[in-house]
Amino acid sequence: MANWHEMTSEEVLKSLSGNVDHGLTASQALQRLETHGQNTYAAAKRDGVLTMILHQFRDVANIILLLAGVLSLALAIREGHGYIEPIVIFAIIIMNIALSVSQERSAERALEALQNLNSPGCRVLRDGAQMELSTQDVVPGDILLLKTGDLVAADARLVRCVDFCVDESALTGESEPVEKDANALAQDDAPLGDQINMVFSGCLVTAGNAVAVVAATGMKTQMGKIAGYLNNAQKIQTPLQKRLNKVSRLVSLIAIVSALILLGLGVRQGEDFWVMMLAAVSLAVAAVPEMLQLIVTLSLTHGVKLMVEQNALVRKLTAVETLGNTSVICSDKTGTLTQNRMAIQHLWMPGGEAFAAESDFDVGQMLFLRHLVLASNATIQLDAEGNERIFGDATETAIVRLMQAKGEDPGALSAAWERVGEIPFSSARKMMTCVYRRPEGGFLVLTKGAFDRLPFAPGATEQAHDQKLVHDAFAAQALRVICLASRVVQSLPADGNLQALECELNFEGFIGLIDPPRPEAANAIAVAKRAGVRTVMITGDHVATAKAIAAKIGLLGEGEKVITGQQLMHLDDEALIDQVRDYAVYARVSPEDKIRIVEAWQENGEVVSMTGDGVNDAPALKAADVGISMGIAGTEVAKSASDMVLTDDNFATIVSAVAQGRNVFSNIRKTLYFLLVCNLSEIVIMLGAFILGWGLPLTPVMLLLINVLGDGIPGLRLAYEISDARIMHHKPLGREESFLGGGLWKAMLQQTVAFSVVSLAAYYCGAFMHLGGLEPSLLRGQTMTFLVVAFTSILHIFTVRGRKSMFRIPLGHNIKLLYSVIAMLVLFTCMVLLPPLQFLFGLTSISGLQWLIVLGLSLAPSVVAELVKLWQNRRESSRYKRRLVRHVLSDDDYDE
Repeated sequence: MANWHEMTSEEVLKSLSGNVDHGLTASQALQRLETHGQNTYAAAKRDGVLTMILHQFRDVANIILLLAGVLSLALAIREGHGYIEPIVIFAIIIMNIALSVSQERSAERALEALQNLNSPGCRVLRDGAQMELSTQDVVPGDILLLKTGDLVAADARLVRCVDFCVDESALTGESEPVEKDANALAQDDAPLGDQINMVFSGCLVTAGNAVAVVAATGMKTQMGKIAGYLNNAQKIQTPLQKRLNKVSRLVSLIAIVSALILLGLGVRQGEDFWVMMLAAVSLAVAAVPEMLQLIVTLSLTHGVKLMVEQNALVRKLTAVETLGNTSVICSDKTGTLTQNRMAIQHLWMPGGEAFAAESDFDVGQMLFLRHLVLASNATIQLDAEGNERIFGDATETAIVRLMQAKGEDPGALSAAWERVGEIPFSSARKMMTCVYRRPEGGFLVLTKGAFDRLPFAPGATEQAHDQKLVHDAFAAQALRVICLASRVVQSLPADGNLQALECELNFEGFIGLIDPPRPEAANAIAVAKRAGVRTVMITGDHVATAKAIAAKIGLLGEGEKVITGQQLMHLDDEALIDQVRDYAVYARVSPEDKIRIVEAWQENGEVVSMTGDGVNDAPALKAADVGISMGIAGTEVAKSASDMVLTDDNFATIVSAVAQGRNVFSNIRKTLYFLLVCNLSEIVIMLGAFILGWGLPLTPVMLLLINVLGDGIPGLRLAYEISDARIMHHKPLGREESFLGGGLWKAMLQQTVAFSVVSLAAYYCGAFMHLGGLEPSLLRGQTMTFLVVAFTSILHIFTVRGRKSMFRIPLGHNIKLLYSVIAMLVLFTCMVLLPPLQFLFGLTSISGLQWLIVLGLSLAPSVVAELVKLWQNRRESSRYKRRLVRHVLSDDDYDE
């Protein structure tokens, strides 16, 4: 593809066989349409629903659930009862697949939104005549006729233009409209924002008119490249999906090995093969935490509901947990960290100090502001909803807003002064002039523009030094500096040449403008930093502006660097991966650069969230672990490519969402702790009894009842747990860190041993000991084991709620957890007390003494867990106190 911005307009016209006076002929246009295709974006190939369903079984957890369902159904058919287990398993599979498919379908709207960015029509020159044409029929070589308010139909090289400005913020991220120059030439590696002789598809013309020759259409445009990135970008597995897959693979291996060992031991001890086959199958099913996927889904769904209440709309469930593990936020500047509208920050008039726009203005300062408004063309009009809106370029709307803030009506001021002439702003002159008739006679000439372009009166040279110092001070703060000058004349040039008035001007003052930071951004960045989350800025804006904003909001830390897109081009991917931690600000970058930066952080093991609102952000939003778009200022493309939309465009909302995501992740870990201890202990109990030669401690039906009711029903309430505030006082879990890190595997091992010991003890008491006047029997041992395994599993939920003692964690916010525990305890008790249920589930009566033994053994694991927590908490408290003493006392005063 040619670098059209390097070529003169004549060279481009010759290369494209375009004719600026006549345009293409109808036959030429038709031939090129057949060659280049329509000016549309290629849609991503959509998978059918069946294909999408089959893709869900690439997830190991779903494969295990499917196998478990089939085995459970076979067991139920053979035994003639116990259909609740396969029903629940298949219901979970269907629900998980339905949720995943619906989420994937919604994500496909990104390209549809890109298609809608094309203007429905445009003006071109064909066969020597102007004509309205559908955007999709534009071809390379067409002559585009552009005016204020048009959406550019395709990438084009300007041939000529007058006072022509284009808003390219959606493509480049630069908030200020770009002044175009058809005669300019750009360097080979010039970023899009510096290609001032080009216009790009989907961008809005804000001023002037132009003639341009179409250079690229469809997928070859800059917008088309973005569409290609959206088509080709492959979303990597989220940390949650990776961790769940690891757990699923581990559990499946344990389940299969355990089932085979149980089958071998049973057959070796003379048990019936088919009885042992059923027992082995039931053990394999019981070893798989069927309720895990359902509880994870409920946790994510509950997190989504809470985030909606906090102005964060989550489009993909897995984004909730992934956001909680975010370690790097790659944030766009314009409209995300800043307000996406220019505002006057400082003003200066000769003979005084610079003053803030928010300060109270005196009479002279208000006169200066009125002159600025008169030297502007921004107008106040009603929009389609009947609300007042300021129309004009960003600088002039900022001037009008400031006058409104001072309590004066800009419209009334303009109406009171008769404008008799104007010299429009042009990029070549860098200034504009307005001429007004003075009520007292004569004319007021007001000129505003670049300080070095205004022709001042010769007598003003003694002020030049002060003016230069203030100008440079404003520029050093990354402010856009506008100068205002004036003169009074008694008559206008007879020949109508108003440019003759642009001389001997009197300096009135400077204004310094900037797209200001959002007021909440600095605090949000600080909170994120305390939580171990780093924020970096990625923007298409100029480096000085980006650096100033970053410093102001605390994003640019000591030793952290700023890099531009041009410098980034000279870093290969390997070098960028090595150096990415050194940079806090990336300025003047392209959409391709944003993806490289996101992927470089991911290669460093970081979980990356990307925020943005423009079309240029869409590919990086999709490539990031969590893409976050702005709901108010964001384009539909950005929203559709993102995982989460901020409905209030508030950067601080991200921090709240991170906290909620961490809470969800914490609940998923609690769920794993709860279910795996229960399931692994069942394996140990079954294998332990057979190794000891005691026979089968639990029948298949008993295992299934415990697995679904004892573990599952109370476990569902773990999705609604609320973590304490300390959750934001530690670093996020790394991308490759285990679910079972932080000492969780030790707690699981301890509880699994405790569960197994008390359950085997219960079996021994019922099967081999005379207690309460009842003869020992295999059935009585199985009944006592059944009760102890069920009760310990149910009560275990109080242990997993937190590291503090279960008695110090309030139940008020999750009272239904208590209700579910009580209900299941009563249900399992009734299964043994009520004869019909005894018969149905293969149980028998036990004596009062055996009931007391069951209760005592069932409470033992909870007591052990409480004692361990007490010891651990005291040790951690002691360590904290020692660290505190070290911090307060000097090295000389403190003796270890």
